[in-house]
Amino acid sequence: MAAPLTDQEKRKQISVRGIAGLGDVAEMKRSFNRHLHFTLVKDRNVATPRDYYFALAHSVRDHLVGRWIRTQQYYYEKDPKRVHYLSLEFYMGRTLQNTMINLGLQNACDEAVYQLGLDLEELEEIEEDAGLGNGGLGRLAACFLDSMATLGLAAYGYGIRYEFGIFNQRISGGWQVEEADDWLRYGNPWEKARPEYMLPVHFYGRVQHTDSGVKWLDTQVVLAMPYDTPVPGYKNNTNHDLLLCFLFPVQDAAAWTRVVIRNIAAAGKFSSDRTVSQYAREIWGVEPSHVKIPPPNEPPITPQS
Repeated sequence: MAAPLTDQEKRKQISVRGIAGLGDVAEMKRSFNRHLHFTLVKDRNVATPRDYYFALAHSVRDHLVGRWIRTQQYYYEKDPKRVHYLSLEFYMGRTLQNTMINLGLQNACDEAVYQLGLDLEELEEIEEDAGLGNGGLGRLAACFLDSMATLGLAAYGYGIRYEFGIFNQRISGGWQVEEADDWLRYGNPWEKARPEYMLPVHFYGRVQHTDSGVKWLDTQVVLAMPYDTPVPGYKNNTNHDLLLCFLFPVQDAAAWTRVVIRNIAAAGKFSSDRTVSQYAREIWGVEPSHVKIPPPNEPPITPQS
């Protein structure tokens, strides 16, 4: 039986994904090197694997921009009925591989990075997960956007550009430990900030009735800056827009944080635990168990007769 191939030997093989055109590969290599030098201001002597990922991401994004603009121009000209999808969660995940597949660029990118002495799968693994939500509903929202782009339905997504994603998980002493997912710490090559469209958004406060009308007073003000993120359809040249807003407190940031924490704590009665308990009792006809399972280093609970 032949010995398994090493990673270096695998890279010497021809890609099994398909044979890309020489022109496509040469163009992708030129774009990769151009972004490495002029966008990241690096050369191969000092570039890191993350720099290579960013150079490839910017190269793929270049192929999105024309489709992105043309899609919006087409919708403006034809004025179709539009879908505006609002969600607090968009679990978009990683963008590079999905975009390469949808644009038909995976073969060219695979061959280009191979000729540059790199591995496409290793670069794909470097990308941070855009886990903007708690999982299920956020992933469903992301799938809706992908499907509407592929079906050519004029649609836009609107959500929040959370500074931290769902969470990172590590195991410590046999226990799961959750850590903050700082997914933006290296930047995001797919988004485009739109500071020219920044708007103030008011929260909380009180309503006062006066002779001149109703006034909204003593509000907490944040600035909402939109970021456009592309959502390409599958091989149809359609590219939709996911608009995520990043919020900046413009007043006392500490006071804003205290208000937010108090409101989150006050929303406890709407928690998922309460919702599931109510479903269990009223719909499924079962009572939730309140038995606390002991940790692994303690003896099991003995049922009392």
